[in-house]
Amino acid sequence: MESSNQQSIAHIEAVAQPAAQVSEKKPREKLGIKHPARLGLIIFLLGWLFDFLFWKQAIGLNFALFSTLCLFGGAFFLFIEGYRPSRSSVWLLLPIAFFIITILLRQEPLTVFLAYTFTIFSIGLLASTYLGGRWFQYGLRDYLAKFTRLIAGIIYLPIDLYTEIHEENTKHGKQKGLPILAIVRGLAIALPIVVFFAVLLASADVIFKQKIGDFFGLFNFGQVAEYFFRLILISICAYILSGVFLYAAAQSKDEKLASENTTPPKSPLGFTESTIVLGSVFVLFMIFVVIQFQYFFGGETNIGITGYTYSQYARRGFNELVTVAFFSLVMILGLSTVTRRENSIQRQIYSGLSVGIVALVMVILVSAYQRISLAIDWHGFSRLRLYPRVFLLWLAMLLVTVVVLEILRQERYFAFAAVLASIGFAVSLTLVKVDAAIVKHNVPRVLQGKKLNVAHLASLSWDAVPILVNEYQSNRYSQSVHEGLGAVLTCYLHSDSLPGAYTDDWHSFNLSRWQAHKALQDVQISLQGYGINDRSWPVRVRTPSNVRYDCLYDSSTEER
Repeated sequence: MESSNQQSIAHIEAVAQPAAQVSEKKPREKLGIKHPARLGLIIFLLGWLFDFLFWKQAIGLNFALFSTLCLFGGAFFLFIEGYRPSRSSVWLLLPIAFFIITILLRQEPLTVFLAYTFTIFSIGLLASTYLGGRWFQYGLRDYLAKFTRLIAGIIYLPIDLYTEIHEENTKHGKQKGLPILAIVRGLAIALPIVVFFAVLLASADVIFKQKIGDFFGLFNFGQVAEYFFRLILISICAYILSGVFLYAAAQSKDEKLASENTTPPKSPLGFTESTIVLGSVFVLFMIFVVIQFQYFFGGETNIGITGYTYSQYARRGFNELVTVAFFSLVMILGLSTVTRRENSIQRQIYSGLSVGIVALVMVILVSAYQRISLAIDWHGFSRLRLYPRVFLLWLAMLLVTVVVLEILRQERYFAFAAVLASIGFAVSLTLVKVDAAIVKHNVPRVLQGKKLNVAHLASLSWDAVPILVNEYQSNRYSQSVHEGLGAVLTCYLHSDSLPGAYTDDWHSFNLSRWQAHKALQDVQISLQGYGINDRSWPVRVRTPSNVRYDCLYDSSTEER
């Protein structure tokens, strides 16, 4: 009986022990920052620079300068704390530098947007993997988890640091510096009380009321409110930067990635189900490709049988073909993640179907590329034709890369390949110089009998202006074309002369904008014979031959 009781007690203790361990809250690891005062100095100096560079300024050189100073400030803090970056992390400085320079060189909207996006993305990735340097091994879950933790760290890590400092000072019975929170609380309590008594005293004594009025008359409350708002912005910027720096120091070690989970979840989809899905899609794509070869690749004679002209058939379905290619990639990646392949034969069959689908998708992409090329032959370049043309090339390379990784069983690099392809697309737009390429391609087409679309050229960014000036000064065009180009430049000259359109302030300097302004000033005298009507919308230009052009481009009037 006694033995039975002892066994029961032992069993209860064994069950209770894990429960007690679970109920114990694991203390958060201390940050261990040795020089918090230096961190405070760095972040508030950067916060002040943020205000100095951006307040009431357009974005230009200030963004590049501030990003660079933040990198140097963060590196200085981490180095004095004894944290050295992983060699792999240093490579992230290359895309950061490239896209910062792009912001200084370009004005075309999508190129600039992607430059901002990948600059911020690369800096965030650098902070997330500063010590570990395993960013190239991240899977999709790792990217999502790392950036989620970075955002959370920005919120709570500065508070943790302040708490640690306060606890350390309390433990040793000393208080370093001013009790900032106590001062803020005291002021918040005192302010309404003082105002209440001041109002009563002012009502009781006319002279006191006058003195109070004279005192507050010394202040420009609009300016005070502005300074207060700017102080808030400086504090927010400093807080965010402190969170980023602290995260890089304390939580960027990359000890374990999501793809290295020792007990990965069981794949929910079997080999048979995935094979049926891939096989069905393969058959569908094969039928489509056969039709493409029979009609589209067969030439205008075959297409005429269906009732479509060659141009009508080519224009149809470009977006749909690109969408099919994109979701084919998503399908392959998704099935690869959730499909069980229990032996080498199943893996070979699955890889073979994936290769077959990608091969057919490549044919579909060739069809889409040919369609957009035909549209360019008919209508010339536009942003909405150049973007997808470049995108198709990177999508094709990504598809091939995914299949190679699938065959080599290196699926964990899928996300890395997608990130590289995205960066490659953004880099390509920068190197292509989209709006300048549109001018270089479209203007000489008038020598082949094509129409000069003045409104379209006038709607481009400032990147296009130096090339337009070169074409305007060329002697190879007829008088009507020359005046059309002059009308385009007059539209730009009008925009350049608007209040606030161009400034010499170095904060907002952009090389492309400066070159455009300089080029317009060089031809301003030769454009004096052109009239501008900006009293109605859209703004219109009158050439010396009394031909009128709109400065506003309506893309709906032109077929894609």
